[in-house]
Amino acid sequence: MKKYLPIIGFILLAALIIIISPMFKINSNQPNYFKQDFEDARVLEVISEEVDEDPAFDGLYLGTQVVKIEVLTGKYKGQSFKIKNPLSRNHNVYVKKDDVVIASVDESLEDIVWIYNYKREPLLYILVAIFFILLILLGRMQGVYSIISLIFTGIMIVFFMLPLIFQGNNPIVVTIITACIIIIASFLLISGFNLKTFSVILGTIIGVVIAGIISYVSGNLAHLSGITMDKGQELVYVAMDYKIQISGLMFSAILIASLGAVMDVAMSITSSIFEIHKTNPMLSSKQLFKSGMNIGKDVMGTMSNTLILAFAGSSLNSIMLIWGYQMGRKQFMNIPFIGTEIIQGLSGSIGIVLTVPITALISVMLLTRSANKKKSYNKSISRKKYKGKNKKNKKNKR
Repeated sequence: MKKYLPIIGFILLAALIIIISPMFKINSNQPNYFKQDFEDARVLEVISEEVDEDPAFDGLYLGTQVVKIEVLTGKYKGQSFKIKNPLSRNHNVYVKKDDVVIASVDESLEDIVWIYNYKREPLLYILVAIFFILLILLGRMQGVYSIISLIFTGIMIVFFMLPLIFQGNNPIVVTIITACIIIIASFLLISGFNLKTFSVILGTIIGVVIAGIISYVSGNLAHLSGITMDKGQELVYVAMDYKIQISGLMFSAILIASLGAVMDVAMSITSSIFEIHKTNPMLSSKQLFKSGMNIGKDVMGTMSNTLILAFAGSSLNSIMLIWGYQMGRKQFMNIPFIGTEIIQGLSGSIGIVLTVPITALISVMLLTRSANKKKSYNKSISRKKYKGKNKKNKKNKR
């Protein structure tokens, strides 16, 4: 029963966060951005189509379809509509008979129903299920803990961090608090309450905060802000209706983006040092620290690559577009978007690199302190036993 207590605790904590989440305190004065409803619909018939294959994209069609669809959910459930389905590069949902799509229903328009997008939910749920099943099959109980930790992280971001930012709270403070709660809760669930967990928590928090501070300072020096981030300009319009402080969002993005990688590095270094100490307790603090750094050299290279490649992959289309225009170095390097991406990638990587010595140092200090306490305790016990034996010997002599 004891092994299930952390799971029960996490479920209760997650439920509490959802219940008290500021998300439910919606300001009635805020505008409704989506006046239409989105419902499931089935394509009954493709009546006609005038389409040509896009010369630039294989499998993409441009033109217009006339289709008959049946709405499957909502107010117009069971009703069929004959609609036009325009196909362009920006909005391209080429349909066939019996396809299930998402339809937009807007009663303020003359044509109240139109095809909004493909229905992708089932595939996404299947992928999530496969991921969770593999975690459980290969990781057993540790896999279950990983799933719970992952779900808890999502709950913290959706039900805690975002609502507080939308309420006008400082995103830097909110993100730091969110990251600390995620770090503490995740490691307590995975490793339990012990010296190793305390060490990895401290190392991760320090590494993540360093990454955020570097990004914040660098962003200010480079005159960059949250507006230069992906979708930053669109967010400005939403921020005008709420109280969002956009200036701190770059810091928040770095903290969240680098959190997983820093947690991984900190755990790897801490576990290695504790295992080395367990195998050979006679090693000095200097030798332990050196061993941790040797392991960290291999870890930091791959993790830094992971973070930078993640940032590069997320903005690959934009980078290719800029490359296609054959921009010069001065023009390319001084584009706000490029500056933002470089600062994000390098700040996270610097945080990872510094996490290695910081975590190694914390682990060695805690182990040394713990070992000294044990020695002192053993000495005091030995002295007490020795004094007790002397007293008995003196009594026997008498």
